[in-house]
Amino acid sequence: MKKIIWGLVSILIIAIGIFSYIIIYNVQDKNDENNSADASSVVNTLAEDRTEVQGTITQENLEQYKKEGLNPFGKTTSIEESTIYHYNEYIHGMSHQKVKAEEKWGYYEIHPERIQWLLEGLDVVEINNETVYRKILERWAEGDFSKVDDDHNAIWTLQGGTIGEATGILSPEEEQAYIESKQ
Repeated sequence: MKKIIWGLVSILIIAIGIFSYIIIYNVQDKNDENNSADASSVVNTLAEDRTEVQGTITQENLEQYKKEGLNPFGKTTSIEESTIYHYNEYIHGMSHQKVKAEEKWGYYEIHPERIQWLLEGLDVVEINNETVYRKILERWAEGDFSKVDDDHNAIWTLQGGTIGEATGILSPEEEQAYIESKQ
């Protein structure tokens, strides 16, 4: 009799587990579809923004952004609204001024206020790969760009990059020429 009871209890537990898995899996699939559509929209918008933003950023630009309630990248996204997509886009875009690559689509000029804003955001939002972003941004905040090609490629990989892998670091003269070509 005990074997029958234990057998029924075991079957019941397995059935509950399978049922729970099916429910959770179906709900997760629907959430993933919704999140994927939202994420795709954000990624496309950010990529378009990066190609529109060119040239140098001045202190006057940053002050104007602040007056208009914009972030240091000139966008309406607040620190609290920042997502993994924003971090990927902003860090990737800033790295372009310092890396050699066959293809580069736009850039955001590296500026201490931008770096600091992103760093402060890591204390406010919870995102995947926070350690990667923090290491990059802390190094950049110290003025250390000795691994900027690796930094670019880390973000590029997170974004699923297939074209435009960084192959080195620009010389100061090459970097200046790149910035001037975007003005």
